[in-house]
Amino acid sequence: MQVTPLREAPEDIGLANAAEHYYPQLSATLNLLLSRSDKASSEFNPGTLLPELTPRVRDFFSVSGLAFSRLGEYKGKHLSLLNLAQNPGTRTTKTLASLVTVARAVRFIQDTGERVMILTPSSANKATAMRDAVLRAVEAGLVTPEQLSVSAVVPRSSTPKLWASRLNDDPELQARNPVAVFPGAEPSDVKALARHVVDHYAAPLKDATGVNLWYTLDLDNYMAADVMRAFAEAELFPATTSRLHVHAVSSAYGLLGHARGHELLDESRRKELPEPHYLLVQHLGTPDMVLSLYRGGTDRDLLPTYHHDDRLGLFVQHEDPRFPSTTLDPDEVLDTTFYTRKPPTSARMNELIRTQGGGGIVVSLHECLTRYAQSRALLRQGGVTVPADPRALREWSLVMAVTGLLNAIDRGLVAEDDVLVHGSGCYGVDDFTPLAPAALHTVHDGDMLRDVVFKAAEA
Repeated sequence: MQVTPLREAPEDIGLANAAEHYYPQLSATLNLLLSRSDKASSEFNPGTLLPELTPRVRDFFSVSGLAFSRLGEYKGKHLSLLNLAQNPGTRTTKTLASLVTVARAVRFIQDTGERVMILTPSSANKATAMRDAVLRAVEAGLVTPEQLSVSAVVPRSSTPKLWASRLNDDPELQARNPVAVFPGAEPSDVKALARHVVDHYAAPLKDATGVNLWYTLDLDNYMAADVMRAFAEAELFPATTSRLHVHAVSSAYGLLGHARGHELLDESRRKELPEPHYLLVQHLGTPDMVLSLYRGGTDRDLLPTYHHDDRLGLFVQHEDPRFPSTTLDPDEVLDTTFYTRKPPTSARMNELIRTQGGGGIVVSLHECLTRYAQSRALLRQGGVTVPADPRALREWSLVMAVTGLLNAIDRGLVAEDDVLVHGSGCYGVDDFTPLAPAALHTVHDGDMLRDVVFKAAEA
């Protein structure tokens, strides 16, 4: 595949099929990350091998594109965008990891003839992306619907963000690929439900139906795909000075993957590039990583104290510039996608930021709305269409990232002049058809989720 070096490229450069372009590196990375002895477990894992890169596999990976765009300058800072959400079937970066995950399952099925069901807890985007990847594998003829399926469990608050697809148009595909909805008070409990099913019922499921149940919520499963961010940056968009990478995060898997990718670059190439700096952007509903970085814990009591300003009609604080100065509600949930509390990745991100550079900032809905037109205009320069009416926006991560960056610059928190925003997702109501309520299965506990999984395996 031909790649134009940055010095010869137009303003927008990228790869139409990043997975194909970096296929040898992907295979090596998977083997490095997932073949370690400390990963030994009786739990099902399809292995690290990817399918042979045939025309059908290339077609399967054809939505793994990424692109770099210039966004212009803001107060002397040069802003750029890494667009990771180019798959029209998902509009989020979850596509990259989901394609690699499904490809591993495909190779296992091709080698053994055994069946695989992926079980994924999600706040919505990962469920949509994994379902899209499974459908692509079936439609590309890599596997049959009987051989590969996915069961997802999401919190009820996230259901408006679930995308419908042919998995629901076809009755057989819908039966084999269910979406369960958990109405409990803590959205992230969907992980515990899925974990319960794997721990207690994976073996009985295999005995009863021949289906291998694969719980994919492992950092290394995602990191192996996210290393492509660093590979592409080094090849297409290399930094000449310290570069700040900005990302709206829940657990920062994407930035950890980028950091790992930077470590895996050829030694001579890596020495030519400055170490990346990282800016975490979160919202008030789940600010745990920023709290951990600056306040040594994740308890909400560590947040600055807000008081209501009757003149403004808002809650305000001026104690800490790393947190919103204004908000409609200190306990608001800006976007249900960001639902993880006490992420296990905080310690690693804290170490990276403290040793290499960067920081963190929390944004509010009011701040995002105040800067909405400004963010929209900036992103338009990068070819990203954001709805004119913020009420039509369903995925806020990219607007959050831009708002956090602009706030950080205004507050003197950004030392770097070169800034790259990781565009992990942006879509509005006109970009997708929501999954119909009739296609959803309500589950209140792990045993109810077990029933959904067994029924799908037996379909």
